[in-house]
Amino acid sequence: MIQEETLDVILDKSLRLYQKKKGYRFSLDSLLLAHFISLKEKTKTIELGSGSGVILLLAAKRFQNIEFTGLEIQKELAALSEKNVGLNSMGDKIKIINADARQVPDLLKLHSFDTVIFNPPYRKLDAGRINPNNEKAIARHEITGSLKVFLEAAKYLLKHSGKVFAIYPAGRMAELICRFRENKIEPKRMKLIFSERLSDASFVLIEGRKSAREELKIEAPLFIYNEDKTYTNEMKIIFRELACFESGGDD
Repeated sequence: MIQEETLDVILDKSLRLYQKKKGYRFSLDSLLLAHFISLKEKTKTIELGSGSGVILLLAAKRFQNIEFTGLEIQKELAALSEKNVGLNSMGDKIKIINADARQVPDLLKLHSFDTVIFNPPYRKLDAGRINPNNEKAIARHEITGSLKVFLEAAKYLLKHSGKVFAIYPAGRMAELICRFRENKIEPKRMKLIFSERLSDASFVLIEGRKSAREELKIEAPLFIYNEDKTYTNEMKIIFRELACFESGGDD
């Protein structure tokens, strides 16, 4: 059965996106990750678990002269992301592959990418009720993908000194760092995300580099909401910068 879709216009009408009305829909963590990444020109970048394509679309508009690939295990979501790529006239910049991250060695060349991005399923199978909507369940629970799977794929795909950008629950940070190092990817930059100033950390944004030396920069934290539940000035800046799509990269 084909699910109904909505056409959403986000970020001051800068991006149009088809999403499933009752299935998986992107959340704020995708926008935070899209803003956190930093890419050089003429690099090859892949997102594992690309969903509806929102992160790839934002990155392709923000950074120029980069070849993007999205890998998505769910057939309907992969088709939806291809639809969104066409809708935003990004077909010359973004390629979508419908496949499992565990199949990466059979599909793509060893050490063929400069950057890997992912926002992996992070709810353990024994942690809480699994969503009855299969699309949402696969996107959120470690059913077909996990941090371990995505990092093993990243280790295979990345060139020497290649980068990983990811977002993960702050409560699982110890596992995150251990998994990075198990795959010879050294955490280099980290930013904690808080819902409010007095709340515990919700998520952590992380940048890692393959075969790098030990040295970690912990950036100032990001607070999403003010006490009155409005967005903080920091969040408004993020939304504005994503909407402006200023091109650039690191040195």
